Amino acid sequence: MKPIISYLQKRPIHLLLLAIPLSLLAEVFQWQPIWIFGFSAIAVIPLAALIGDSTEALAAYTGPKIGGLLNATLGNSAELIITIMAIRQGLLELVKASITGSIIGNLLLVMGLSMLLGGLKNGVQKFDRQQSANHAVMLVVVIVALIIPSFFSHSIGKEGSWGVESLSLGVAGVMIALYIVGLIYTLKVAKSPIAVAAFELDNEGHHRWKPSRAVVILALSTFGVVIMSEFLVGSVEEVVVSLGVSEFFLGVILIPLIGNIAEHLVSVTVALRNNMDLSLEIAVSSSLQIALFVAPLLVFISLLIGNPLTLIFNRFELLALGGGVVIAAMVAFDGESNWLEGAALLGVYLILGIGFFLLPTGG
Repeated sequence: MKPIISYLQKRPIHLLLLAIPLSLLAEVFQWQPIWIFGFSAIAVIPLAALIGDSTEALAAYTGPKIGGLLNATLGNSAELIITIMAIRQGLLELVKASITGSIIGNLLLVMGLSMLLGGLKNGVQKFDRQQSANHAVMLVVVIVALIIPSFFSHSIGKEGSWGVESLSLGVAGVMIALYIVGLIYTLKVAKSPIAVAAFELDNEGHHRWKPSRAVVILALSTFGVVIMSEFLVGSVEEVVVSLGVSEFFLGVILIPLIGNIAEHLVSVTVALRNNMDLSLEIAVSSSLQIALFVAPLLVFISLLIGNPLTLIFNRFELLALGGGVVIAAMVAFDGESNWLEGAALLGVYLILGIGFFLLPTGG
């Protein structure tokens, strides 16, 4: 009993695993959709954390290069699973909103909170200016890549037409290629944060897990996320109606938080330890992975499922993406941060959150 209590004191987020049986009960006995949604959402949080822990444990046995690749590949697996389930249900607008929310959540909420708390504790914090400049360029590329299909589609044809789908597939292919090239470059850079992240984050001892244990936990956690995501997505439409909030709000604010809160906490923690290089690497790399890998991958997966997803975003999503990328790039470009810049990023995120909350359900 004492080892369990000691473990939970170090990883209190795992207490939320109690939500798994509650979500199962809610689904089996057909409780109100809001309870199914709530318990499933809570259950995804510790499961996503376990996926991250097991990935880091495996990375400890593979070396920093392969470890960085594992973290980059599986970093957003929980959200990928949730969005695949949403595509199966035909909730394509929710998926696009989730993509938008993940990008601006990392750039504004996570980076802002990290800079705010890190600045309050450590004063002005410095980080690699060249690395942040590279990230800024890639973020601008992301915006261009997402804007082009949205604007060109008006002249090519209606959404769902052959021309628009071809455009989305072509852009998705280029984005994945850019992600792979960028990942190779990053892993080759000496002392790159992404290459050593697996060793920097060992604070709870999960790197002492044996590879077999890490693989089992990774498999079980992934399976758990699949089941919880099925419950979560299945209750979305009823929750939207019962709460009177827009589907955009669920997609932009809630779902990205559910899938990435454990990673967000790590970014803030290392900022408090005055390691802004790693903190920004976690936040920005996660945004780039969503934009350049997860989003285009979902375009191809949606074809296999039979509910084609296009990279056509509405004006609210494009405004949020453009504003988030521009202010985040400006803040990070000088190679140093302070608590006021963090507060500014959080302020923009809150303004966008209020706007999406008040947006009518029909958007």
